Amino acid sequence: MTHTSPPDLASLAHTMPDGVVRAAELRASGVSGSAIVGRCRPGGPWQRLLPGVVLMSSAEPSRRQRLRAALAYAGEDAAITGLDAAGLDHDLGVRAQGDVHVLIPASRRTTTNGYVFVERTTRMPTLIERDGLRYAPMPRAVVDAARREHDAVRLRALLSGPVRFGACSASALRVELDSGNQRGSAAPRAALRSVSDGVVSLTEALARRVARGAALPMPRWNVPLRDVAGSLLGVVDAWWDDVALAWEVGTHHFRLGHTDPSPGYASPALTSAGVIIVRTPASRLRSDPTGVRRDLVQAFHRAADRVRPPVHALSDRAPTR
Repeated sequence: MTHTSPPDLASLAHTMPDGVVRAAELRASGVSGSAIVGRCRPGGPWQRLLPGVVLMSSAEPSRRQRLRAALAYAGEDAAITGLDAAGLDHDLGVRAQGDVHVLIPASRRTTTNGYVFVERTTRMPTLIERDGLRYAPMPRAVVDAARREHDAVRLRALLSGPVRFGACSASALRVELDSGNQRGSAAPRAALRSVSDGVVSLTEALARRVARGAALPMPRWNVPLRDVAGSLLGVVDAWWDDVALAWEVGTHHFRLGHTDPSPGYASPALTSAGVIIVRTPASRLRSDPTGVRRDLVQAFHRAADRVRPPVHALSDRAPTR
């Protein structure tokens, strides 16, 4: 066998997607096993991310490189699920970290290893390929993540996020819960019932209580907004449609492409469209409900005194108390 020379190895790294490759592919390309072992030693130019999977770089691997390595380890028919797949298109306010959750057919015998949690399933989903990686569809990914989530606040955020964004419906999540593995499904079922009832967080429940005490019409809750062209501008916690007034409560809000935890933040797309937004930290809902109501009333009158901007709610649901 003709061995690839070191300069060729440097070039080879640029041909591998994300610099991640199976050791078997390297050997098939003419790289000797001893060369692979030598380059993956501590201080070497490469590193072994998982058994049989090499990163052709000594730098700290990115999340994407870890995802690609997980698929390389799990096999061609594997799919990424859980938080990494659920957050593919929409920032749900719950970021993937730690383990990578992958699905493989039940007939396979690949096991959990390192940072990769391998789940064998008789219900392999139809895979979605994006930018060279394979993912489970949104409902499956969300439910797979929810079954492993033990924090109640994160669980509510995970289940309410795709529903708010329109990425999938509460009914689709319910069907997935009913169809899949029942282990770990009790807490997601309870949380999903609260999403279906429209109460998606303790903070929102408190905000509704504050709003009921204000001398204002009741708003709609969790409303997607669009401009005259039909483009989605964002999702607001509460919305007074007659005057185009939005209210954002708490410290984490789902937005197009990112979550911003800073007080006083307002979606640039919404403010550019002329929406007046009141931003209230969750702590103030408890400590100063009277002051919050005063802010809402003042903002409502200010919004009513201007020409209403051409912003429309996607939901036709009536205000709820």
